[in-house]
Formats: sequence, structure tokens, C-alpha cells
Amino acid sequence: MTGWDNQTIAAKLRELADLLEQQQANPFRVNAYRRAARIIAGHGEALISLLEREGLEGLERLPGVGHSIALAIEEILHTGRWLQLDRLRGSLDPEQVFRSIPGVGPELAKRIHDALEVETLAGLELAVHDGRLEHVPGVGPRRSGMISAALAQMLRTRPARGHPPPVEPPVEMLLDVDREYREKAAAGNLHKIAPRRFNPTGEAWLPILHTQRDDWHFTALFSNTARAHELAKTNDWVVLYFHTDHEPEAQRTVVTETHGPMAGRRVVRGREGECAEL
Repeated sequence: MTGWDNQTIAAKLRELADLLEQQQANPFRVNAYRRAARIIAGHGEALISLLEREGLEGLERLPGVGHSIALAIEEILHTGRWLQLDRLRGSLDPEQVFRSIPGVGPELAKRIHDALEVETLAGLELAVHDGRLEHVPGVGPRRSGMISAALAQMLRTRPARGHPPPVEPPVEMLLDVDREYREKAAAGNLHKIAPRRFNPTGEAWLPILHTQRDDWHFTALFSNTARAHELAKTNDWVVLYFHTDHEPEAQRTVVTETHGPMAGRRVVRGREGECAEL
């Protein structure tokens, strides 16, 4: 575990709240992070000690700290980073994230990212579950199983195979968020961030949307991956990140299908069958 103290963790929560506010997120969500930051800054015991003694449940019992914020604190304490904060800053480097998995080197991390278009460990775990990872060149079922076991330990979850799939929003909800994002981006109504990757001039060009459907919180951005740039899809592929207060964050990518009976229609990668039924 890292040596983050409570004040540093509180500062990260405040920074995320400030970014959410700038990016026009729900004020209740903004205030939830600020409230948690105040509680943590004034808490007498180091959170790292609380986590070691009582686990995630100990963090969740703190006033103002629910499951999703507890997961964020655990991520900071275990890894020294917070991917959600990196994403909102525009500084997320998925390949570096995947290199933190035992047995995944730079070349495999790049192949995983290019093939799957996932950017987080949780997104990769979902790709393990639905079978996409084992089709990445150089992976296969055996290595996919090894990565699954490593992710289970890193994310403090059970191995994905053989267990119920993670809970996700229905495809019609994902497609509706995709529609809202693309319409608002086209109208110029969204805050733009300056991603660090593939952006040598430092221009703020990437629109970002925070929105909510029922209990689901969504963040949507156009894909800023090497593959998206190579295929000129940076204004088509939309990456959706989603979570509830009780479900950890996951992601899906929505694209315009280029072949088959769904050609020209928007589909959620990995859930094409459900989109066809819809």
C-alpha cells in the first residue's frame, strides 16, 4: 500500500469535485465528494490503518463515504493513483495501467488497449467476463484466465469466469446516453478537456458529458485511442463509463456498425445481440 495521508486523499476528492463542477456534472454528485473530503480531512485515524484493519467495509462506515467513494479511496491507497481523476484531468494512460497487471508487458498492454478499446482495470475485467480478452492476439484462454485471476486480486473481486456477470445498464439506456452526448457535442454545449495522449498542442478538444439515468452515473467521451485516430473514428466511437453508488465503475464503447444487418446503426460493443433485438 502507498503512504497517502488523509489530507492528500481529501485533496484528491476535492479536485474531482471541482472538475465535475467545471464539467457541469450533477451538483448532488459534486457535493457528495466535497462532503466526503471534509469528513476524511477531519478523521483522526489514518485511512490506510482503517483499511488494513476493517477492509472496504470500514471505509464505507465513515459518514458521507458510500461504496463508490470507498472504492476510490481503496484504489488510491493500494495503487497510488485514481483512474477516474486521471480521466477527468485528461491524463489517463491506459497502457501504463495495464502494465501494472502481473505478466502484462508493454507490447501486450498495447495490443489489449488497441483491440478492446478499454481504458481501466474494471473495463478489462468486463472484457474477460464476456470472452473478448481471449481473442486478443497473443492472449488465448490460458492467459486470459491468468489475467482474470490477477484482476480479481487487484480489484478485490472474485474471478469473473463462472460467476454472474457484472450488473450493467440496459442497452437502451446506454444508447440514450450515447445519443445525448453526440447531440450536445455537435451543438457545442459540452465542456472540453485537453487529453494528454495524441494531443501535442495541448488543445482542449475532447467534449465530456456527465449525466444520470435512474441510479446510474455516466461519463461519456469520444474515444481517444490510437485505433480511433487510425480509422478516423474520433467523432464516432463513444466511450461510456458508468457506476451506481453500489456497483463499481465499468465501461462500454458505442460505435456505428459498418457491416451486416445493423450497418449504419449505433451498437454497444460486446452487446451487439441485445442491440439487434432492440
